[in-house]
Amino acid sequence: MSTLDFLVRKDRLTKTELRETPAIPLAAGQIRLGVDKFALTANNITYAAFGDTMNYWGFYPAAEGWGRIPVWGFGTVLESGCPGIAVGERFYGYYPMSSQIVLQPVRLSPAGFFEGAEHRAALHAVYNSYARCAADPFHTVQTEDVEALLRPLFITSWLIDDFLADMDFFGAGASGNGVALLSSASSKTAYGTAFQLAQRTGIAVIGLTSAANREFCNSLGCYHRVLSYDELDRLAADLACVFVDFAGNAALRREIHTRFGNLKYSCSVGGTHVEQLGGAKDLPGPRATLFFAPAQIKKRTAEWGTQELGQRLLYAWQAFVGKVGDPAAPWLVVRHHSGPDAVSAAYAEVLGGRGDPRIGHMLSLAPHSPV
Repeated sequence: MSTLDFLVRKDRLTKTELRETPAIPLAAGQIRLGVDKFALTANNITYAAFGDTMNYWGFYPAAEGWGRIPVWGFGTVLESGCPGIAVGERFYGYYPMSSQIVLQPVRLSPAGFFEGAEHRAALHAVYNSYARCAADPFHTVQTEDVEALLRPLFITSWLIDDFLADMDFFGAGASGNGVALLSSASSKTAYGTAFQLAQRTGIAVIGLTSAANREFCNSLGCYHRVLSYDELDRLAADLACVFVDFAGNAALRREIHTRFGNLKYSCSVGGTHVEQLGGAKDLPGPRATLFFAPAQIKKRTAEWGTQELGQRLLYAWQAFVGKVGDPAAPWLVVRHHSGPDAVSAAYAEVLGGRGDPRIGHMLSLAPHSPV
């Protein structure tokens, strides 16, 4: 048995390699999971773009100069040296772009386990938690692909909305006509955020996108207005606004900070425009900060408790999935890619920001379980 890994050069994300290595024997307490399938979205490109800054490369170390991009998906236990976890069980969680992985489960419960490997001890628990599919309230067989594609993104979306509301939109909504500007409006995390923000009063949600994606963004119905990136001058310069940047485009960020003198808050969430990342220093107006979802999770867990937070997320998730999967007008159409060549091609497509924003990519390198 061998493991097939999809590797990316840390300093040049366009350079990739598929590397096969012999599977290592299990140590006491470990389990081997076949990575059945995983989602690949712009969010995973963000993980790679911020791999060193946010330590995303630390989850699944690779050879010097190379990285294994973490992805959200499903795995099946192939071997188990851990009492309480049976061969054949399936888990939702944070995997590498690989055919299989060895984990060291700790803190087992009916709901799942946490990864206990020493090199992940300092990394956030959100990424170290694995849920038993059979006991996961978020999971259904029918919506499994949507779950892998949107669940981690929607949780971030929900937390952005919750954070902004918690901060009273930094005063932008005080007059009742404040604006939330969302770049890369066609991205899944952006439209999940817009879905939540649109349910609030006193704040208009404006999506910024490429001209090619305007029609898609308008079709979603969660943006009050959609503008292309070259149409910022259609907005009054004195608008009280907050900016949530999913693109990471340095020139766009500077233009927004320069144009809107009443910009109350600016945060960066992602980097869909990988080739244009950077430029967060020496900007007019508020300091551009990086939104880190686990910090808001920690805050709400302390205030509400784990059960209450989970229940609120579940209700919001169910409403979102119902909208996304509406047969009459689906927001998401799943496309499957199985095998090394197909995975490489799908990665190049997502990295390049090409293709239909309505498409969600599900990938598999596992020979035992094609997507």
